[in-house]
Amino acid sequence: MPDDALVLALDQGSHASRAVLFDATGAEVAQARQPVGTRRQGGDVVEQDPQELLVSLQTAALDACESSAAQGRPVVAAGLATQRSTVLCWERRTGRALTDALSWQDRRNAAWLAHLHPHAAQVREITGLPLSPHYGASKLRWCLDHEPAVRRAAADGQLAAGPLSSFLVARLVPGLPCVVDPANASRTLLYDPSVLDWSDTLLGLFGIERRHLPTCVATRHAFGPLQVGAQAVALTICTGDQSAAAFAFGRPDSHSALVNVGTGAFVQRVAPVEAALPDGLLRSVLCADASGVLHAHEGTVNGAGGALDWLRERVAIDVDRALAALSPTPGATEPPLFMNGVGGLGAPFWRPDFPVEFVGDGDDTAQLAAVLESIAFLLGVNLEALGRSAQVERIRLSGGLARSDYLCRCLADTSSLAVERYALTEATARGAAFLAAGEPDSWQTPPLERVFKPTGDAALAARYARWREEMGRRGART
Repeated sequence: MPDDALVLALDQGSHASRAVLFDATGAEVAQARQPVGTRRQGGDVVEQDPQELLVSLQTAALDACESSAAQGRPVVAAGLATQRSTVLCWERRTGRALTDALSWQDRRNAAWLAHLHPHAAQVREITGLPLSPHYGASKLRWCLDHEPAVRRAAADGQLAAGPLSSFLVARLVPGLPCVVDPANASRTLLYDPSVLDWSDTLLGLFGIERRHLPTCVATRHAFGPLQVGAQAVALTICTGDQSAAAFAFGRPDSHSALVNVGTGAFVQRVAPVEAALPDGLLRSVLCADASGVLHAHEGTVNGAGGALDWLRERVAIDVDRALAALSPTPGATEPPLFMNGVGGLGAPFWRPDFPVEFVGDGDDTAQLAAVLESIAFLLGVNLEALGRSAQVERIRLSGGLARSDYLCRCLADTSSLAVERYALTEATARGAAFLAAGEPDSWQTPPLERVFKPTGDAALAARYARWREEMGRRGART
């Protein structure tokens, strides 16, 4: 990269679309954000407007590139990271969306998926994922079964069905390319990471035709020129949000657990594809290009920021203000336990119908502390599972909730690992930009802000033990 050049990262997330510009050293130069909405019907139907997602991304990109900090500087490459497991259908000829974007949180076809339970072991063996309605296949099946416009497009040979990333690429660059990257493809339950292509076995199982799906390409690919104002920027990277976040500190190593805490919380650790996958965890594709394929083992917590959203609707306090003021120690009154089934239990339990409730009493602030502790406890169970295959030496923490000292302390004590918090607010964007820049050695690691070391908090350890007992009583066992 020339010294004055910039790289553009586009991050399309559950709550907002972001565009962030980075320079040749990895320093953030400018950013823009556009909020996006979510529609919920009951507990299982969660949708977003695909046109709103597209326009918000275009607007954020233009705002960042036309900012005063970016004026006169060439933008030489772009990377796109999107919500994994969010899918939709569109028309190949025009790019017109035929359905809403069915969110990764959407579980509308869980009842239909249950009839495939006898094939769950086969699905996990091929994909490295459990048979779950959170992933794309059952949602695409629902669209084919319930959306007349989708069936008409299929009959006309004009149906495109797949991850949100594929729709956005089709609409962002000329020619309506219909392609998909490995990270997003691997969250559909239709993809075989060992061959980097759709699995005929899984396509047959779900009754989805290959001709309707995007063509599988590498993470690093000539997707096309992205028009941002007067500039045509080469889109060279497309990946999933958490796959990009794994590169926020540079190329990830196998000794660190990378924890990113946003709407959901995700913990990843690089692992060779031949390494035994711990029970209940996922196998992910972080990146695949001409240099090879980087795999990871991953745990997911559905109720992180989403659990705080749940709490906001039920308490009188300003949750954001209370979160910033919450003491690293709970004070005289112990928090209750929070059974965090918000969005359904993810790894390693996989219980989509898990109840959401407090065990014990506490005021609004104590309930907030309990929700934060539940996030740390769920991450702790996943970190314990990760450690069964190889020792984890440290946690590198990113995401919006990483700003909570209370959560950081709880996570350090629950996992018995040092938690490193960096001066980093946009992990997904930084990782996408690092990949788009070609993984340069010139990029500097974000400054280390603080290290939270385990304190041996006996009261917290006792609550963690009681929480695990309560989870077991409710059928959530590891």
